[in-house]
Amino acid sequence: MPSKTADIILEMKHIVKKFGPVTALKEVTLSVKRGEIFSICGENGAGKSTLMNVLSGVYPHGSYDGEIIYDGETCAFKTIRDSEEKGIVIIHQELALVPYMSISDNIFLGNPLMKGLAIDDAAQRRRAQEVLLQVGLDEDPDTLISSIGVGKQQLVEIAKALTKDLKLIILDEPTAALNDEDSFHLLGIIDKLRKEKGITAIIISHKLNEIAASADSVQVIRDGTTISHLEIDATHPLDESLLIRDMVGRPMDSRYPEHHAKLGAELFRVEKWKMYHPLDAKRLVAKDVSFNVKAGEIIGFAGLVGSGRTETAMSIFGHQYGTNASGQLFLDGKEIRFPNVRSAVDAGVAYATEDRKTYGLNLISSIRENTSLASLGTLSKHGVIDRAVEIKIAEKFRKDFRMKASTIEMPAGNLSGGNQQKVVLSKWVSTSPRVLILDEPTRGIDVGAKYDIYEIINHLADVGAAIIVISSELTELLGICDRIYTMNMGVITACLDAKLTNQEELMTFMTSSVPISQAAAYA
Repeated sequence: MPSKTADIILEMKHIVKKFGPVTALKEVTLSVKRGEIFSICGENGAGKSTLMNVLSGVYPHGSYDGEIIYDGETCAFKTIRDSEEKGIVIIHQELALVPYMSISDNIFLGNPLMKGLAIDDAAQRRRAQEVLLQVGLDEDPDTLISSIGVGKQQLVEIAKALTKDLKLIILDEPTAALNDEDSFHLLGIIDKLRKEKGITAIIISHKLNEIAASADSVQVIRDGTTISHLEIDATHPLDESLLIRDMVGRPMDSRYPEHHAKLGAELFRVEKWKMYHPLDAKRLVAKDVSFNVKAGEIIGFAGLVGSGRTETAMSIFGHQYGTNASGQLFLDGKEIRFPNVRSAVDAGVAYATEDRKTYGLNLISSIRENTSLASLGTLSKHGVIDRAVEIKIAEKFRKDFRMKASTIEMPAGNLSGGNQQKVVLSKWVSTSPRVLILDEPTRGIDVGAKYDIYEIINHLADVGAAIIVISSELTELLGICDRIYTMNMGVITACLDAKLTNQEELMTFMTSSVPISQAAAYA
């Protein structure tokens, strides 16, 4: 923790940023002490990322009003390179790494070490090894980025920042794609750099437990305006209920809406599903996976990264992942096959991907076009889309799902993460699915938007759909599910009543290598 007399490394005063007629930031002010971990919270679309883009030069001086004072100097950054020369580095939520380049080449991309007129590959590898060790990453610098997980990729981004005389690091949702273990490891690295190198960190996050554990202070922004600033220490722990109230503008008695399941007959069953890795025909990714879900039921899948949850779901949903898949699928007690995605959708099964930007949405298309994407067959006659019906459906979901968008013609890429997720849900809910698979449905979105999505999930269950939720947030699974399956190394290790278990028991089974019997999978 920085001392109470710590000097101020950054002040942003009366920042105003407009995009045409829309004011994204309204007189926002903040003050960051040298050597502290400073957290910025707020709902999706509140202006958090916009504020950091102003600071780092993504939005250049002259495109906003207000003043930035950094390290005692008034700054007017025109480019990201300008801010980096002062020791400010921003790491965005979408990592700026090239998957088929090595770790070393990524670290020095745009900032190479030269020997005469040529890049000094040997020097880059040596320096890369040094900064990798500083972030606790024991990887060969020649390893391809595509060969390491997201958690390690985040550490590569930090290692990259350490090559630039780093003083202030900005991390935008750094743990959004990580499980709890990887998240706290990453935050531990940030704390280590703060203590050993005096680095200051600004972290944008929606995960309140991480803020409580790592931040020295937190500032809340709502609708582009500064709402509150809270100091956190041993004698003044974070009041999460107060923080949530400031974020969403209203008190929330519970983060999960009350729900009483109305279970029907078994709707969907998977028996002994087996599938191999797409690049290694001998590597089993799913090993005799068996589970079922009833009409009106919400089941969850918990597992560490690499457990096989997402891969299994993608394989079941039209063989999107893996090779040599085998096993049996039953819908309403009758065996059914999904040789492709269209066959799954036609049968009433939908899958909302964890990667909304890459696979879930066409970011340059409008809300209307994305909403109708999975149901064009029912909206078309003789190959011509009924535009009036398409507009009616998209407008209904915009209102029902409380999207923060003034019109359904707004491009999906202009929406905040939470509102993008609502468009993804709209796309699949519009198909009237009987079975809906939701992969990380609330990743990287705020507590208010999460609550809206939980209500949508509950409503779908209440009208008889079977819901399957894959999530890395154990508290989320415990809060919304009726039963929870745990997976590890491609096998299901437990099936638990969500109301009778806890995080510790889930984690025990998530790290177990002993599969449960097929009979136990249908509890």
